[in-house]
Amino acid sequence: MSKNYWITDKPLQIQTCVDQVVRPEAGAICTFTGIAREFTKGKRTLHLEYQSYVPMAEKKLAQIGEEIKAKWKEAEVAIAHRIGRLEISEIAVVIAVSTPHRQDAFAASRYAIERIKEIVPIWKKEHWEDGTEWIGDQKEQTSYKERMPEKEEMTDG
Repeated sequence: MSKNYWITDKPLQIQTCVDQVVRPEAGAICTFTGIAREFTKGKRTLHLEYQSYVPMAEKKLAQIGEEIKAKWKEAEVAIAHRIGRLEISEIAVVIAVSTPHRQDAFAASRYAIERIKEIVPIWKKEHWEDGTEWIGDQKEQTSYKERMPEKEEMTDG
């Protein structure tokens, strides 16, 4: 397991990721927590099951971290994803990004979750009341770049 990027079958703790990115020069830490939801496209989910090719998945998580550091030079990143059976409301993924300024932390965190869906070999099996289905492609209908405006406007409010 990499210090900042790991796959585990144990419950995830948000603070574990945050601890990896806390530093004096960071004025912001943005966390994203993805949880198992009860309804997907109108179907009631009973529980989820995640599987992964762990060595490659951890390499891809680290790649995402490097992409973030290339785009947001002062970012520090930690990403953890859970595999195995998850009950509704259990944490599936935690991302923590620290940067000197909040707008970069927000943007980098969003970038991370979208890239996870695009390139990390993690598969989700949804268990519904009336059956199951493996979901290999977890991306939304459009790619991250298509959904992101060229320049996000943030205010200091």
